[in-house]
Amino acid sequence: MLITWSTLIFKALHISAIALWAVGLIMLPLLFRRYRPGLSDAAYARFRKLTHHSYVRFLTPVAVVAVGTGIVLILMRGIFEPWLYAKLALVSLLAVLHAYIGHMIVQTAETRGTVRLPSPNLVLAPVLLVLVGILVLVLAKPVLALDWPQWMTQPQSWSLPRWVPI
Repeated sequence: MLITWSTLIFKALHISAIALWAVGLIMLPLLFRRYRPGLSDAAYARFRKLTHHSYVRFLTPVAVVAVGTGIVLILMRGIFEPWLYAKLALVSLLAVLHAYIGHMIVQTAETRGTVRLPSPNLVLAPVLLVLVGILVLVLAKPVLALDWPQWMTQPQSWSLPRWVPI
């Protein structure tokens, strides 16, 4: 299959966004080690600004770019393989972990020193396992012999209902 410039650009954007998303998902739980009851007002304000702005202005936009460019690549390349479905399941888990980290940030903001966050290792371990799983699936592209229905493995030529605005 011929690879076009647009495919290369989207692939570069996707890989870059995934790498930045992974760094953010690893960095934020490590920052939670600095959060503890009894922080001074200045230390708490620095912690709060750093975690909030990192999540809202960096991590979430990078995650949206990663998922969006991934969807574009799937549609451009027409890849409908079982390994890709496994990868998408792992990306969904990554999104759940992303949301959980956001929940932890909200807890630190709303309770100001009274909440005890779980150990960062309890968040880092699943994040790292999911990231390694995604990497293995993408690089190895294993042949998964799944007996899935045809409509799940091949594009269909169905038209959208009339009520769908396009």
